[in-house]
Amino acid sequence: MKGSFSNYKWIGLAIIVWGVISVSLFYSILKPVERLPIYQPASVNSELVDTTIVHKINYHKISDFSLTNQNGETVTQSKYDNKIYVADFFFTTCQSICPIMTKNMKDIQDKLIKDSEVLLLSHTVFPEIDSVEVLKKYAVENQVIDSKWDLVTGDKKEIYDLARKSYLAAKDNSFGEYEMIHTENFVLIDKKKQIRGFYDGTNKEEIDRLYKDIKILKNSN
Repeated sequence: MKGSFSNYKWIGLAIIVWGVISVSLFYSILKPVERLPIYQPASVNSELVDTTIVHKINYHKISDFSLTNQNGETVTQSKYDNKIYVADFFFTTCQSICPIMTKNMKDIQDKLIKDSEVLLLSHTVFPEIDSVEVLKKYAVENQVIDSKWDLVTGDKKEIYDLARKSYLAAKDNSFGEYEMIHTENFVLIDKKKQIRGFYDGTNKEEIDRLYKDIKILKNSN
């Protein structure tokens, strides 16, 4: 009799465990996979978008580019093949939002240093001032790790076009040709060169949201 009761106990326990597993599996099947939006020029603040593409609603991707980093190396789109990356625009003598953005970008660098799937890319909006030598000095001062984070300079028109036609992240400045007002935006780019998120690079809560979105993006690839 005692043995029978023991058998029933184990059978009941097995049923309970199976029930828990079944419910968990059922929930995981029904739970929708989190996905990030794919941003198009028409869905972004029109002040940040070049007028030639402001009505574009599909198939927007980051254009090919060829720029020079803090080590004098050529950086092209191919470096980011099969990579997720975070991009922004800054300049080394900026004393307003740039120091905060740079500090937060460094925090991202340090937190994701072992994640080879994620890279960082910062474009100067004043290439006439921010030479390779100036960028290198800035990189050293801000503890930039070369393998993780590129600070790039290059042709002013190319950077202008990237900011307003690709990353949708800078305001036009009518006071001069190819002059722009960069924003605090960090832009999340996926492995297909599509924009998946915009974040206030001066706001810690937004940086936390960026970490979360990078994880979502990695899980959905």
